[in-house]
Amino acid sequence: MKIGIDIGGSHICIGVIDQNKIIDTVYTNINIDEIEDIEKFIYNNCVYGINKLLLRIHTTIDQIEKIGIAFPGKVKDNIVYNLPNLGIKQFNISKELRKIFNTNIIIQNDANCAAYAEKILGSMKEYSDFIFLCIGTGIGGAVINDNRLLTAKRSTGFEFGHMIIHQNGRSCNCGNKGCFERYASMKKFKKDVKEYLNVDPNLEGEKLFEITYNAYKNNEITKLVEDYIEELAFGISNLINIFEPEAICIGGGFVYYKDILLERLIEKLKQKDYIMDKDEEIPEIKLAKLGNEAGVIGSVLI
Repeated sequence: MKIGIDIGGSHICIGVIDQNKIIDTVYTNINIDEIEDIEKFIYNNCVYGINKLLLRIHTTIDQIEKIGIAFPGKVKDNIVYNLPNLGIKQFNISKELRKIFNTNIIIQNDANCAAYAEKILGSMKEYSDFIFLCIGTGIGGAVINDNRLLTAKRSTGFEFGHMIIHQNGRSCNCGNKGCFERYASMKKFKKDVKEYLNVDPNLEGEKLFEITYNAYKNNEITKLVEDYIEELAFGISNLINIFEPEAICIGGGFVYYKDILLERLIEKLKQKDYIMDKDEEIPEIKLAKLGNEAGVIGSVLI
């Protein structure tokens, strides 16, 4: 039995995994504006969540073979660094958790975990070269090349969300300006929708999607969607030009808004406004099959 944990910009998902399948999960929402000590919050909820799952499945700590944790940041020597959307500079959570759970604890970048899970178990099984994009609170990324996960020497690398797409653009939590995720994350898209439609800024989930979908069908937010797709296609086109992948797999909150965004994104990319090779077909664009569980499963597979 293994425990997989996915720490996102807006949630913590903890799952019990047996034979590469999730048996049970516990979710905790993260509202960063209401949390005084984010590191303590994450640690406490990881301990609570694991123990809650152990009680549910009627087992004990000593049955845990491994704990994998996926974080949206750089990872080096099993320590996570620079999580701008959570305001964390450095976090050695594995050291603290090991005091309670005396087992192998491995920290990985969340996009790497999700990409690997999609390659082994999800929608990317048939592809040997692809880009994974997690479009949610921010934008995370990973690259599979010749069936291998590309990694950087110094740390995690592949911070696609912090690729500059607008010189002197909007300020980003990372300290730079004009980052890709400041224009094309789902957080940005939903924020614009809520402001435009004058709905509760704290509204999330199915209710927000329903309002957004109805507004889209009634052509109330056509310009807003087109502007968002333009920014997203701009960034993705840069990645296509650099890596020339067979496919692009998109996960994160984008998946829930596929009925509004996916077809328009594919249509925009097919126009090849920013793609260098005009004679080649664009890569296959597919949604992550494992959804938000990709990071949980991948955290124990890598």
